[in-house]
Amino acid sequence: MITVAYDEVMQTGECPLWHPQEQALYWVDIPAFTVHRLDPASGAHRSWKLASEPATLAINDQGGLIVAMRSGFAHLDTGSDEVRLSEIVAAPYDQSITRFNDGHVDPAGRFWVGTIYEPRDKPAAEMYVLEQGKLRKAWSGGMTNSNGSGFSPDRKTMYHADTAAHRVTKLDFDAATGTVENQRLLHQFSMDKENNYGGRPDGAAVDSEGNYWVAMFEGARIVKLSPDGAVLGEIKLPVRCPTMPAFGGADLRTLYVTSAGARPAPELAQYPLSGKLLAIRMDVAGREEPAYRSR
Repeated sequence: MITVAYDEVMQTGECPLWHPQEQALYWVDIPAFTVHRLDPASGAHRSWKLASEPATLAINDQGGLIVAMRSGFAHLDTGSDEVRLSEIVAAPYDQSITRFNDGHVDPAGRFWVGTIYEPRDKPAAEMYVLEQGKLRKAWSGGMTNSNGSGFSPDRKTMYHADTAAHRVTKLDFDAATGTVENQRLLHQFSMDKENNYGGRPDGAAVDSEGNYWVAMFEGARIVKLSPDGAVLGEIKLPVRCPTMPAFGGADLRTLYVTSAGARPAPELAQYPLSGKLLAIRMDVAGREEPAYRSR
């Protein structure tokens, strides 16, 4: 059963993040420059309006959140209703054509965040790693819109999607060193928008059994892939443009899904829940997101 967890329409809701200690869900609305927080038990909602677009979030081990914005990484004090941001590191790219996009913390507490190359005329996006306040580049190019990152429960695989190429890949991951290698295809989704189009891969989550759940933007669905890339199933959604799923709730069996609400009128007429935060009860549990280790 799919329900509306939060009724306000987001322009581009993204990066749902379940905070197990707070039993609360955080997410962002990128073009609205806003970080949101919902306490599902009480319905209490808070938000922080930033000066730069927030794209993705991480739990910080010392409290609050780490926010990856167009302008760079910063710490957000979520204990205050005021916007209290402390810069960690500035963006390493030309902010007029690039911004940070999807990201996840790895099992050792490093925050991996890719970029989106906004002209979209060449695969010029990059992947960065924030580790104890220092930023390094993991790889460059080969993608236009870095998305769908995630890590396997056995800590040996990193998943990644390039939304523009409709492609999901996996890489061998070394948790001890924070390095990746041997990037290879996990699943190629159709790029034929006339005949066999089921959306393109956006944000993703990995469940406790190691399966990869990816939001299919413009596909009105979430697809479940096995660790070998086989399609195991799908969840049809009442929004055409889901952006990312995240497991949450006390038992980690509620799948929260963000979506885009700034869409054409005919689409909104067909999908009136577009832009709202959805919740789906699942048969499988997710996993707690690791916290970013600040030191």
